[in-house]
Amino acid sequence: MRRVVITGAGTVNALAPDVAGTYAAMAEGRCGIGALDIPDKDRLLVQIGAQVQGWQPEAHFSRQELPLLDRFAQFARVAARQAVDQSGLSFDGELADRSGVILGTAGGGLGTTDDTYRAVYAEGKNRVHPLVVPRLMHSAGASHVAMAHNLRGPSFSVASACASSNHAMGLAFQMIRGGGAQVMLTGGSEAMLCFGGIKAWEGLRVMSQTACRPFSLTRNGMVQGEGAAVFVFEDFDHARARGAQILAEVIGFAMTSDAADIVMPSQDGAARAIAGALRDAGLKADQVGYINAHGTGTAANDKTECAALTQVFGSHASQLMISSTKAMHGHIIGGTGAVELLACLMALQQGVIAPTIGYEAADPDCALDVVPNVARQARVEVALSNAFAFGGLNAVLALRRAP
Repeated sequence: MRRVVITGAGTVNALAPDVAGTYAAMAEGRCGIGALDIPDKDRLLVQIGAQVQGWQPEAHFSRQELPLLDRFAQFARVAARQAVDQSGLSFDGELADRSGVILGTAGGGLGTTDDTYRAVYAEGKNRVHPLVVPRLMHSAGASHVAMAHNLRGPSFSVASACASSNHAMGLAFQMIRGGGAQVMLTGGSEAMLCFGGIKAWEGLRVMSQTACRPFSLTRNGMVQGEGAAVFVFEDFDHARARGAQILAEVIGFAMTSDAADIVMPSQDGAARAIAGALRDAGLKADQVGYINAHGTGTAANDKTECAALTQVFGSHASQLMISSTKAMHGHIIGGTGAVELLACLMALQQGVIAPTIGYEAADPDCALDVVPNVARQARVEVALSNAFAFGGLNAVLALRRAP
């Protein structure tokens, strides 16, 4: 089987419009959550979120492109452009045919859907923009990234709620490892911070009106964010032959289904995914140094995840550094695993462990080292990234320091 490495990374999120800025914000423990700026906010109970502030689409796209691009696709395009630029790759000839894109998203063009429903139902309009369907389809982000970079190999989107990005990246990893592609752009993008998106999530009663405090006894729910992160996954031999800078190596992936409940997480399902990623990577439990946790800030999720980690790692669980960066960039739903992978890269590359900010009081059900409030310096050889979604859809990635 082929080895797979990461040779490029890009992002747009509430913390920063690029990777360097995101690393700096994570290291500082900066919070990107604030008051929402959306139409009809006064009709919402939840009025906070991690929005990308000052976003100017015209600075990134032509007048001809913009009518085709929902906000989630715009984020994906910009993040992908950054990743490709860093990788130094140019896709033509055989490489173009052997390269593709897999992106995760849960809501797709939800902003376009929301605007269209508002026009038809609230404003009484009888016609909508002719490009509504190409804008709102979940595969739009992947398609636009493929077109922008001439990626003529396998290209599609994955929708598995909050695990979408990890599923997308795991499939991209498997595709290269199995010889089905040489290079894949992969990650995820989401832009659900619109009236309809927030109102729908309010109905679940899992949202905080104040802040996201993962693993803290005082936590009272999740806070949504928006943005994207895209990575260049590449065959190791191909990357080495062209002298590429390698950011990290992807060494394992596993996915499981709880097959139990549509909203309540399962300790067994999460534990099987974590153990499966270790097994796929050929790792022993004590080789893992850092885990970017799913850590949504809801009572059920945090408690279940900590129990699953203790089940898999046993006595080593107390030696792990575990943090949730959602308290900084919000829960980006289908894009969250991709943005969170940046925290794993930062740990592996720079030895900086992103903190779990907003932590106020210890919870006996989450009695692990959650790196509370302040970033930490530590050498990390192996990191895991967890994603556990509604519907019991679990996906875990394992990464190692650059070879």
